Amino acid sequence: MSVLTSVSGFPRIGQNRELKKIIEGYWKGANDIDAVRAAAKELRAKHWKLQQEAGIDLIPSNDFSYYDQMLDTAILLNVIPQRYQRLSLDAEGTLFAMARGYQGEAGDVTALPMKKWFTTNYHYLVPEFDAATEVKLNSTKAFDEFAEAKALGILTKPVFIGPYTFLKLSRNSEAQELDLDKGLVQAVAAVYAQVLAKFAELGAEWVQLDEPYLVLDKESGDVELFKSLYAKILPAREGKVKVLLNTYFGHIADVYETVNLLGFDGIGLDLNEGRDENLDAVERYGVNSATTIFAGVVNGRNIWRNNYAISLGLIDALREKTGNVAVSTASSLLHVPFSTEGETGIDADKLKHFAFAVEKLGELKEIATLASKSDEELKADAALAANQALFDGTRTPADPAVADRIAKLTDADFVRQPARTERQKLQREALGLPLLPTTTIGSFPQTKEIRAERAKLRKGEITKEDYDAFIKAQIDACIKHQEEIGLDVLVHGEFERNDMVEYFGQNLNGFLFTKNAWVQSYGTRCVKPPIVWGDVSRAKPITVEWSAYAQSRTDHVMKGMLTGPVTILNWSWPREDITHEQQTQQLALAIRDEVLDLEAAGIKVIQIDEAALREKLPLRKSDWHVKYLDWAVPAFRLVHSAVKPTTQIHTHMCYSEFNDIIRDIDAMDADVISFEASRGDLVVLDAIHDAHFETEAGPGVYDIHSPRIPSEQEIEERIGEILKKMDVEKVWINPDCGLKTRGDAETWPSLEHLVAAAKAVRAKLAK
Repeated sequence: MSVLTSVSGFPRIGQNRELKKIIEGYWKGANDIDAVRAAAKELRAKHWKLQQEAGIDLIPSNDFSYYDQMLDTAILLNVIPQRYQRLSLDAEGTLFAMARGYQGEAGDVTALPMKKWFTTNYHYLVPEFDAATEVKLNSTKAFDEFAEAKALGILTKPVFIGPYTFLKLSRNSEAQELDLDKGLVQAVAAVYAQVLAKFAELGAEWVQLDEPYLVLDKESGDVELFKSLYAKILPAREGKVKVLLNTYFGHIADVYETVNLLGFDGIGLDLNEGRDENLDAVERYGVNSATTIFAGVVNGRNIWRNNYAISLGLIDALREKTGNVAVSTASSLLHVPFSTEGETGIDADKLKHFAFAVEKLGELKEIATLASKSDEELKADAALAANQALFDGTRTPADPAVADRIAKLTDADFVRQPARTERQKLQREALGLPLLPTTTIGSFPQTKEIRAERAKLRKGEITKEDYDAFIKAQIDACIKHQEEIGLDVLVHGEFERNDMVEYFGQNLNGFLFTKNAWVQSYGTRCVKPPIVWGDVSRAKPITVEWSAYAQSRTDHVMKGMLTGPVTILNWSWPREDITHEQQTQQLALAIRDEVLDLEAAGIKVIQIDEAALREKLPLRKSDWHVKYLDWAVPAFRLVHSAVKPTTQIHTHMCYSEFNDIIRDIDAMDADVISFEASRGDLVVLDAIHDAHFETEAGPGVYDIHSPRIPSEQEIEERIGEILKKMDVEKVWINPDCGLKTRGDAETWPSLEHLVAAAKAVRAKLAK
């Protein structure tokens, strides 16, 4: 008996980041929108054919996007705030204005807020309903792409963000949760019903609706909202098209009974995350006779080979309750690299342990094939035997020195003395900074010239001495410019770093690196996470030489820049043979060594970025502390607990919802934190105020992910909003993130306006 195979979604950036390059070329005026459309069409065709050739039955369409699927869904539903409509741009122009902001002849608007997609490093645009929003079907993109694939002889499964998840993640124009009145709910459901009816007309067999928000804790009214949406949507099938309700990133045990009773044609369950709870729910409530369970056994969020024996066991467990079981990816493959093909820098004996998106297609097909065989056939199956050989426990030996160091840790190693309020007084005296001190988050623009020099060094075309001289010249120029515009705490610019995680991994024992394993973070921004292969320790000092050099070139305070242990792990491909807690503690000791060496080299301010701390917070509140914060927060404290009271420890956090863990962030015991706030309308300030937050803070005063240049008045008003909620002595003035991806043309004017605004506010306060 053949087993149905399904892919939830596929990477869209291309094997060689073709989509990134063509879109960024368009933004720079190097090519027109027709070139973007042609390249996108070519990528879609290539990706569909790859899946077809791999033998996948249900191949996704509409998973492709120029920027973000939540943004595409907002446009589909006509959720386009008036400020963007007034620009009167074409379809792509409006999309990019919503994603990046716009500053030009048509007007000046900021971008939509951006947040992390559940527990991933992918960012989505937060849809905004304003007073004029009229929900209606507003886009043919999904229908056009379905027809495009059909013309190639491929019948796809259109994929959408489901209405429940869309509404729960959307906000009003004050960045507040939506007031979900009956009219709005019915209007949204009506559009989805139209979509189903249209696909029935076009000949689609399946439509996939992604509802990852179902794996979160339910608030009052949530289940009724879900039921009311689908009570209107599902009848639109009319027996002509099937609906797959797809869930991922956790379990739906608390709502599975409801989902099952609604009569979906397919229910996708994540059997990597939330496995036990999902299986227990199926065991308890059974499966509707007309429903197929899509078993999410192939991990869409890590790059290690699938253990076929475990996957087959999960399929067998489901088959005890139903004969209708399909094999699926646990989530979209958007979150893994494209292919291991060409990764010649990793030994074959190691590379065989990894599966990227293309390889996961093969795994999916092999698991489906194995699932159709008898026990006797499985015993003699060569593919299963080869797979099981990968899991014999001999992959990598443990490092006894690392184990010994961890065993010797005591409670005192996780506590910094004296208390923070006393340290802050000592630091103000030692550093002599003005009120509302100005700084940046760390990185400055990485120009083509800088990347070219790094490539020359890698290829052996220049010597290390030549490269170091070039980097020193970049640092000198950056310092001089910071001094000229009047920043108070300077940074060296991080010109020597390719990436805030990979750079550290390259100087730590236990990591592997790829050549082309890029994944999308947001829009055209891609990252290339390193792989944690074995036990981690510091191989040598990492940043000390560059930070010490930079401090020697100025009388200003120079900030040392590090990446924290939780972020290094969360933005790497972690091991699956030991826990995340164990890996993070190993990393914490390595970064602790770097912190103490920086302090010994005369660096008085050290920033330890934990940009990704919130990212991996479990989706169920009951799991927050016991499964994550109880070890993640102490790991950060371990990093900095041994420094002097006068050494000021900063940290930084990226786009996330901070309000609900604000006290845990305070418990990290940093002296100063900077965080994204510019796209979130500073709503985090209320949480800071209500929690009596001790840590000094720099809420970002402008959005670096947009190319627009904020005015001095705009930033001054932003500072005024901050001071309404925070003690002026605890406020820092900074952008909301690092400047690596921006250009000099917008970076320096923006910073000049930031400094001028801070000085203007100081002058007003002095009167």
